[in-house]
Amino acid sequence: MKIRKAAAADVDAIVAMLADDPLGAAREKPGDPAYLRAFEVVDADPHQYLAVAEDESGEVVGTLQLTFTSGLSRLGMTRATVEAVRVRSDQRGNGLGERLVTWAVGEARDRGCGLVQLTTDASRTDAHRFYERLGFTASHVGMKLPL
Repeated sequence: MKIRKAAAADVDAIVAMLADDPLGAAREKPGDPAYLRAFEVVDADPHQYLAVAEDESGEVVGTLQLTFTSGLSRLGMTRATVEAVRVRSDQRGNGLGERLVTWAVGEARDRGCGLVQLTTDASRTDAHRFYERLGFTASHVGMKLPL
């Protein structure tokens, strides 16, 4: 498996993975041009890293997004936020998700981050167990305000 920065040509494969679960199926719209516009914004931002995992044949089989946030708290610590971790459904259960998240933690460390954080939907109990197995702790309560 190879992990690399996503390219515009990967957007359809990424969106397909985002839409391939009960939550994503209700909120994603594969084929919508909004995804390419969003990709351009993410790709141009040096504080964002949209990653894809390729299998040995070059097919995109996983993705995640890292956001690097500088701040004043914790002595000016930079944080990495992991979002939108997805593995293509036919590749789940083979350790790819763990390799992606482990890569993200290493990338955060290499960029000088002092903390890696993530949120996961409250209904994703399997994901909670997965992240806890990788050493993450449920230390905060996430809140959202739809606009």
